[in-house]
Parts: sequence; C-alpha cells; structure tokens
Amino acid sequence: MISPLRFEDGTLLVLDQTRLPGEEVWLGCTTPGEVADAIGRLAVRGAPAIGVAAAYGLVLADRDDFEAAAELLAAARPTAVNLRWAVDQVRAAGPDRALEAAREIEERERDATRRIAEHGATLFGPDEQVLTHCNTGALATAGSVTALGVIEAAWRNGAVAHVWVDETRPLKQRSRLTAWELERAGIPFKVVTDSSAGLLMSRGLVDRVVVGADRIAANGDVANKIGTYALAVLAHHHDVPFIVAAPTSTIDADTPTGAGIPIEERDPGEVTPHGHPAANYAFDITPAELVTAIVTEEGVRHA
Repeated sequence: MISPLRFEDGTLLVLDQTRLPGEEVWLGCTTPGEVADAIGRLAVRGAPAIGVAAAYGLVLADRDDFEAAAELLAAARPTAVNLRWAVDQVRAAGPDRALEAAREIEERERDATRRIAEHGATLFGPDEQVLTHCNTGALATAGSVTALGVIEAAWRNGAVAHVWVDETRPLKQRSRLTAWELERAGIPFKVVTDSSAGLLMSRGLVDRVVVGADRIAANGDVANKIGTYALAVLAHHHDVPFIVAAPTSTIDADTPTGAGIPIEERDPGEVTPHGHPAANYAFDITPAELVTAIVTEEGVRHA
C-alpha cells in the first residue's frame, strides 16, 4: 500500500491526490500554512489522513506561532473531527514534544485501521458483491485503510467476489482513487455512476454497503461524503446491510446528534465549471437508524 504522506528531515511530504491517477506528484510542505492549504484543496484527504497531516503541520510551526498555527490547521476543514482531535493532541504536548506526539498519532491510526479491517471482515458471507462510496483506502489514512481495508480483508478471506465503485461526485474520488487502489490490489471491481446504486440494489447485485466516516455523533449519526445518506436510504429500502468503518478518533462524544455537525460547503466551481449558480455540499448526515453496524478498532457495534 502507498502512504499519502511522510515526515522527513523537517518536511511533510504529501502525495497530491488531485493529480492521481494520472501522475504521482509529491508536495514538500515546510510551514503550517502549506499543510493547511494541502488539506483545504484536497491534496491530502480522508479523515484519518488529514488528522495526521495536521499533526505534522503543527510540528512545523515556530514556537511563537504555535497557537495560531493550531487554529489555522484545525479550521482547514470543519466536518472531520479527526482534524481538530489530532491538532489538540499535539497542542497539548507543546512545541518540545510536538514531533513525538505527531508520530504517536500516526502509529495509533495505523494500528486502529488494521484492527478495523480484522473486525469488519467477520461480517461478510461468502462471495458478496459490495458497494462502497468515496475513498477509504490507504490514500485516506496514514497508509493503512478503513472501509476499503474491511473489503480487502474480506476479499482475502474469500468473502468478496466483486466491488462496485461509484464515482463519488463532484471530485470523483472513487473512480480516480479507489479504482486505482483496487487495481493495484488485484480486487475485481467496476466503476458505476453514483445514480446507479438503486438499479444495482433492485437487481440483487449488492449484498452489502461499506463506507467510512468523517465524524460520528454520540448517538451514532454519521457524517460522510455527500451521497452517503442517499445510499443508506436505498440500502434500508432493499434490506441491504449498511456498514460504517472508522477509527474511534472519528467519534465525537461532545456532539449529541448529527444536527450539530457542521457541513462543509466547497467552491461551486467544483460542481459547475461554467459558472452557473451551484451549491456544493461536501458531506451529508446519515441517521443512526439507517446504520446496520459501526466498526472501529474496538470491535463491531450493531444498531
């Protein structure tokens, strides 16, 4: 698996995911501002990965600007709770222990995602067809995987026959990134339009939906890439299990329900390059009652 970032000799190297799969370009970030920009424009993306990136971004701060840099990084993307969680961990450690704290966060997230894959794989029956949304592979984490890791672990156990990869509009993280990762792993898949999910389920071609999360409220409501809620409604209608895989760092115990999770709105130009009026919501909220199970490094919690 390829890691989307690494910290070497005082520089955070970030694989620019906006350039994949066409070319592999690494960005060298030496200031918190450069890291915040990489997070904001999705050069690095995925809740665990942006948390780790922000942690190393704070390592790059001057001592006198440490607090200001922490706020800059924490505000880079508002929906994913991992981002502020990681920044707060490094902030609490202070400038002298910042690098040690960031490395601990990276290792913790790697271990968590490995265990998520192990727990999640136990949910599958033989030869399932799985549909997944947005990118939850190594590119979205610190080099390990969440929802895609569950699918890969199940595939290695002979429990996954095929993966449906929806595009994930508007930036097509699935058709660009997940397809690239699945191809490298040798897992059978096909890319479909986002609007194909209902047809696939109505024909019995989806046995399970597996997604990640950017934030999970205390009551189990899930914030994830826009389009997740629609998939959950379709899965509920067709009696298809809907599984969420995410580390416990994604759980926000201080937010009672999904209604309290801020929804990021991005540049309308990502939706309509011709300048027409547009709304570009980056996330939506899936109510807990539509979630069959949440898989974390601690195990499986059924609804």
